[in-house]
Amino acid sequence: MLSPFSGGALPRQGTPRFQSFKYLDILMAFFVAVLIVSNIASSAKIVDMGFSLFTIPMAFDGGTLLFPLSYVFGDVLTEVYGFRASRRVIRTGFAALALSALVFFLLRLLPAESAWEGYAGSAAYDAILGGMSSGGIALASLLGYWAGEFSNSVALSRIKVLMKGRMLWVRTIGSTLVGELLDSLIFVTVASLAGVFGWELFWSLVLTNYLLKCAIEALMTPVTYAAVKLLKKGEGADVYDTDVKYSLV
Repeated sequence: MLSPFSGGALPRQGTPRFQSFKYLDILMAFFVAVLIVSNIASSAKIVDMGFSLFTIPMAFDGGTLLFPLSYVFGDVLTEVYGFRASRRVIRTGFAALALSALVFFLLRLLPAESAWEGYAGSAAYDAILGGMSSGGIALASLLGYWAGEFSNSVALSRIKVLMKGRMLWVRTIGSTLVGELLDSLIFVTVASLAGVFGWELFWSLVLTNYLLKCAIEALMTPVTYAAVKLLKKGEGADVYDTDVKYSLV
């Protein structure tokens, strides 16, 4: 297989079985951890950046600090292992997010212990995790994640084939611009419809989240390059999706 940093003829696709990869399960574990932690952080706090852009106050939900890493993982997964393996990881992440949402929902229904009610209480739980336990953040995260990660993976996969593996930064940043736009719009829209965020914050959250996530992805490009190079060498794989049907089902 040719390196993604070299030119030449397009390598033949030869996708190994999922079980034959040495590091894919580790990447999937970190990917899922990033999703769940950022999902919780999204409802925990909204951060004011202290300035405005085109009269729009810049503010972002807490999950924005960590969530862009899921796109870095997504880029690495698709670049090294191909769309089929990335799709399996995306499905696993979706199931983990759904499970975490169900747990928070069930916790909200269970009776509170008296001592805990005194120093913390159901009101605090509802204020911080109410969106997740009522389904608002959960639904927004699931829909945004599904659309964003899928479009990111498809875009990177197709651009890799078209560019014959050259200029990795073009497809990592380009795919992120598409995926993060869909993710941010869907997430904030659904969360606002569910009453998790006020509509007065809509454009602030969409614009800030999108710009911040894309900036983090761009800044992480050297890390992405290094990870891709090490994994391709360690796995002995460099998958080109020349015969893939792009579907998540």
